[in-house]
Amino acid sequence: MNQDIAKLAQVDFDRARLKEIFGKISFLISDDTNEPLSLEDIKSILKPKSSTYKGVKPVKVSKIVGSEGRYKDFNRMFLPKHTHLRDRWESVDKAHHTAAILPPVNLYEIGGLYFVRDGNHRVSVAKLQKVEFIDAEVTALDSELKLNPEMTRNDIKQAVIEFEKQQFYEETELLKFRPESQFDFTAIGRYDEIIRHILGHKYYINQNYKYELSFETAMLSWYDNVFIPIINIIEKEEILSRFPGRTAADLYVWIVKWWHELKGRYGDDYPIEQVVLDYSEKYGKGGLRIIGEFFKKLLVKIFKD
Repeated sequence: MNQDIAKLAQVDFDRARLKEIFGKISFLISDDTNEPLSLEDIKSILKPKSSTYKGVKPVKVSKIVGSEGRYKDFNRMFLPKHTHLRDRWESVDKAHHTAAILPPVNLYEIGGLYFVRDGNHRVSVAKLQKVEFIDAEVTALDSELKLNPEMTRNDIKQAVIEFEKQQFYEETELLKFRPESQFDFTAIGRYDEIIRHILGHKYYINQNYKYELSFETAMLSWYDNVFIPIINIIEKEEILSRFPGRTAADLYVWIVKWWHELKGRYGDDYPIEQVVLDYSEKYGKGGLRIIGEFFKKLLVKIFKD
């Protein structure tokens, strides 16, 4: 009987490895949809400020999407990626087939999804065996966003950026005064950076007044006299084509940083038009470079473990 269980566990592990290999081939030319989520990556995106111990409770296995420390050993479906995991994996699988009671896994919960602190092999076996629920000791990390198990790291990042965008427009009411001002970013934290730009502009122009200007007045002055002129130059010179995957607002942030650096070298009168052209020449990509980087990324994905 024990030999039969051992043989069954060996077959299960081989089946899991085969599914992982075929999964890797299927997702070869896609983005990171087959990659497991790293808890540290998600924490860096969502930035939880507190945690709450929830005790032991049943958790839906389909909502376990990543790991704190062992995410490189399993794929998104928690299929094992390496043969050296066999012994531990098979011992857990044997316990499954004999209905042995195992201790609860240890999970973090954030945004409605779960990440393994301890128990990756138990989760892997549970997913392969289509177990619906697993007992888990849960610690919840606070998050204002609700996530779903199909989301990739990039999906979560985009959700955070959209959340920041909504907060920015609610707090500033910029759309009320400039309804055309729907600008987007490809990185987290940029809307907070825009607030700092507006406050810096407010400090600068307030030096010419005896009374304190309102945030609204400074914001509209920044938008009309700083942001839009730079965006117009970017569009006129077709600079965006040299920065694939980025937005005009992304370039605005980078160009302003570059502008401050050049003003430190050449003085405050250094023209913004030249700043934009300088930045494009220094950091932009030509057509051949863009193609080369595409094939480089493709080769990395092909030969990635």
